[in-house]
Amino acid sequence: MICNDLHSALTPFLNDYQQVCIVRDEGVKELRSEGVKELVLRTSEQTKSLETVQVIWDFLFAQEMTRKGLLIAVGGGVLTDLAGFAAATYKRGIDYINIPTTLLSMVDASSGGKTGVNYHGLKNSIGAFYPPVETLIWPGWLKTLPAEQFLSGFAEMLKTGLVKKREGEKEALWEALLAYDLERMPLDSLAPLIEECVGGKERIVAADPKESGLRKVLNFGHTFGHALEQIQMVNGQWSNGKWLHGYAVLYGMIAELYLSVVKLGCPKEPLQQLTQLMLHYYGRPQCKCSEREALISLMQQDKKNERAAEINCTLLRSIGQPVINQIISPEDASEALDYLFSL
Repeated sequence: MICNDLHSALTPFLNDYQQVCIVRDEGVKELRSEGVKELVLRTSEQTKSLETVQVIWDFLFAQEMTRKGLLIAVGGGVLTDLAGFAAATYKRGIDYINIPTTLLSMVDASSGGKTGVNYHGLKNSIGAFYPPVETLIWPGWLKTLPAEQFLSGFAEMLKTGLVKKREGEKEALWEALLAYDLERMPLDSLAPLIEECVGGKERIVAADPKESGLRKVLNFGHTFGHALEQIQMVNGQWSNGKWLHGYAVLYGMIAELYLSVVKLGCPKEPLQQLTQLMLHYYGRPQCKCSEREALISLMQQDKKNERAAEINCTLLRSIGQPVINQIISPEDASEALDYLFSL
């Protein structure tokens, strides 16, 4: 839920559990919670690993946490994924709360119950569906968020805008996002857009919690996006701010919108609009054409695939009309990458 006063929203949970522990990203200020033990972690895609989960397990054992305890995760998407997986597996599962501190984690990572770590160079390939008992979203965290982190989260909002259906006479989310002032980034007009993104995702997750069908619409942009992320991890270039998760998803959406136009007859306008946003705010992907084959291989190993060596995408017939389980060929993927790299 979105809250105006984080302390007031958190207090009932602190009172309801006899044991409470906090896992916090080192870049986030300390929560004022008297008597609550904290573990502070430095998180990144490189440390999103079983070794870091083990550090959290050791912390919980040191505090003698029982299955009736509560773990509070405070940080960005990597932190909430790690803490959520630790909560899912510690003594076969304890309750946890997410307090996301980045725009990306507010609109994507901290809701929906997906937890996990990177393994063997594959993003989120080990994990569990294990939803938090609550996600407390306080937009005040965003006041000091670096611009590239803000843009990373906004890319996931754009994804939601592309897959979400229009509700009655209400302005489509995609249109509202295009109208948002990315130069000034005002929080007052952002809060209702966050609420709509989170609400839309939660309705989809409630209908399909383990991604057997409908929830796959949320994977739009992620088949290509995850491969682009992983190639940068392999190359050791993750420190480049342009390779935050949302940037990779935005590049992936452009590739998958291209295929949507070619294969499903999607109108070209959203592809043109997203390309303009990319060129103005995100920049071009820092990949080489020579990495095309490696990217295709990574897509063939994606956890979303239902058969070995296939490439499974979510594509669009139009805005608000996603089509899941679209199997594309390596030649299709190569053509989409050629388009992306040519921009």
